[in-house]
Amino acid sequence: MNDLTCIIIGGGHAGLGALKAIKEETRGMAHGQRIRFVLIDKQPGHVRKVMLFRPAAGEEEIMVPWTRYCSEGVGFLQGTVTSVDSKAKRIRYTDAQGNDARIHYDLSVVAAGSIVRRPDPDKGGIALTDPQAAADIRERWRANLRKAAVETNPEERKRLMTIAVAGAGISGIETSAELVLAMRKEAAALGLNPSDISVYLLNANEQLFPEGPEKVGRKLEMTLRECGVTVLHNRKAMREQAGVLTLSNSDRLPVGLCIWTIGLIPNPALRSMGLPLASEGKVLVDECYRVQGMSGVYSIGDCARIVDPSTGKADQMTCKEAGPQALRLGKIVMADLEGSSAPVHKSFLDTFGIGLGQNRGLMWVRKWGLDIIVTGKLAWKVKKLGWDFASWLR
Repeated sequence: MNDLTCIIIGGGHAGLGALKAIKEETRGMAHGQRIRFVLIDKQPGHVRKVMLFRPAAGEEEIMVPWTRYCSEGVGFLQGTVTSVDSKAKRIRYTDAQGNDARIHYDLSVVAAGSIVRRPDPDKGGIALTDPQAAADIRERWRANLRKAAVETNPEERKRLMTIAVAGAGISGIETSAELVLAMRKEAAALGLNPSDISVYLLNANEQLFPEGPEKVGRKLEMTLRECGVTVLHNRKAMREQAGVLTLSNSDRLPVGLCIWTIGLIPNPALRSMGLPLASEGKVLVDECYRVQGMSGVYSIGDCARIVDPSTGKADQMTCKEAGPQALRLGKIVMADLEGSSAPVHKSFLDTFGIGLGQNRGLMWVRKWGLDIIVTGKLAWKVKKLGWDFASWLR
């Protein structure tokens, strides 16, 4: 019996999880049949996207070389997939040199993920979209503090020491917490007063973390306040120009920098791949992650519209969903290869972990009708463990 080829499209958290799970589940296939895996991604390494705020605050490296994941039976191709032909069982992609190429598959997993939503270019500021944007943010606020150290005008010094983070989802919360700590440390080293650092978190809603109970939002805001972050509720950033950020209530906030963290959208590249998509651009799959109308093709992670058939609840675009999806996909693929009954999707329990700077964090779990909240160093350790597991570093 011939060996099979499984192509994983996308090397984010879902793609890596799928690779590992399918490889482990199919290790003992009958008749000695084996699967050769090929991972296709446009990046030269795995980007730990959920940690983009770390290089924005410091100089942490969040790209992991593919060699860490490409063990025996696993290859890597750097390129961008342009189409998936399920009839010919062929994937078309553009390689790193810009050449058009094709590769055959027997099984394929579409895990192209999501991208960070960008504001219109005329709105100013910097969107925290990728490692380069994070590095640009870091250099910008550091340069502003160096200017502030020699600035004699108190109002201009205050502006240079002020940052606004537009968007109060988990990314915005974690970014603001990390930045205020890093900026205060840098300010002290430059002879500035660390307490003069101002970081504003602009929240379009009435409370933080509307996905959970109100007390979680209150606890988050209290912890952020202790860190030095000021949360402005019912405020949207409209435009930053010439060091002034205009807000939705017409207030004008002098800032040295506006950072946009306004959520995720499914990878736009999906629209050209010939896949069935929902209106929001996610891949349509059944309860076993099989892409509708495309035999041998599966999809998980941020790019897939995955619904719990027992509740009708759709999974959100977070890495805590991608991990369980990947583990279940391994079992599904093995069941499909054997012709047996495959497990169906089930929502992961309601839980969120949020990092709030070194040794600070908050975890919320809803279990047995109870809201369990853990804060401090323990929550931080669990969150860090989650980051490492998401990138298969543990």
